[in-house]
Amino acid sequence: MNIILISNKSERAKNIVLTNAHLILAASILLIISIILAIGLNYLSLRYGDKIHNQISRLLMVSSQQEESDAHAHLHDNLDVMAVKLGQMQAQLMRLDALGERLAKSSGVKTQEFLFDKMPGQGGALPTLFSPALSVDEFNQRLNELSYVIDDREDKFGVLESLLRQDRLTKRVYPSRMPIDNGWYSSGFGYRIDPFSGRRVFHEGVDFAAKKGTPIKAAAGGVVIYSARHPEYGNMVEIDHGDELVSRYAHASKRLVNLGQIVLSGQKIAEVGSTGRSTGPHLHFEIRHKNVPQNPSRYLKKPS
Repeated sequence: MNIILISNKSERAKNIVLTNAHLILAASILLIISIILAIGLNYLSLRYGDKIHNQISRLLMVSSQQEESDAHAHLHDNLDVMAVKLGQMQAQLMRLDALGERLAKSSGVKTQEFLFDKMPGQGGALPTLFSPALSVDEFNQRLNELSYVIDDREDKFGVLESLLRQDRLTKRVYPSRMPIDNGWYSSGFGYRIDPFSGRRVFHEGVDFAAKKGTPIKAAAGGVVIYSARHPEYGNMVEIDHGDELVSRYAHASKRLVNLGQIVLSGQKIAEVGSTGRSTGPHLHFEIRHKNVPQNPSRYLKKPS
């Protein structure tokens, strides 16, 4: 093999001749170098392999422990949040239990029929199919949904309690109580023959025959807007029950309340007499709405 070398500095070219001996020598050198490198790498792997493997294993273990620690911290944070929500829901349930008992008592339902402090009974056949366990995210979602339902029920119970309270208040100021305990109608509401003129006139209330001194009681709670002597009604008391609804008590022998006084349903406000335009001891009772006389029989509830 001839190799010709040409240089810019020299005008003459150099000619190198490689024989078979030269090629065999070069191949032998390359083989020896390869063998030395292989022996060196094998030596290094035997001497330092354990250390390298341990370092790699340590790095993998640290990475795995870090991931497990992060997952545990995330789970712990989620459990803390769910524990706070659970505590709030328990407080809401306690309020709902108390509210439910009040509503049951207000509505007249026996509280024994609704045991708010006990779980309702449940049962059924042994299931054949089981769904997989809930994950943390699914459990958190169910918890949020249940919290929303509890909030909604609490709002509705609050509205229902307000309605029941308003209904009870309306009944308290609704003139439905008999003003005389043992009285009886001696004259009804509507047209009748006037005992003084003998003419047919409209009677704007009802008369209760009773003995002089018989207690006259408020038909409902309210505010006294009139307590004085009237030229025709004699000693008269008027009570405003709100919503422009007024009850009137006339011909009393004695008045026991004053103008502006607040009275309760069934409270004694006067005594039966025969003052004013009257033929004898009795109570003249009226109910007026927007100053229009109403039939008291539609309001009063006779005792059973």
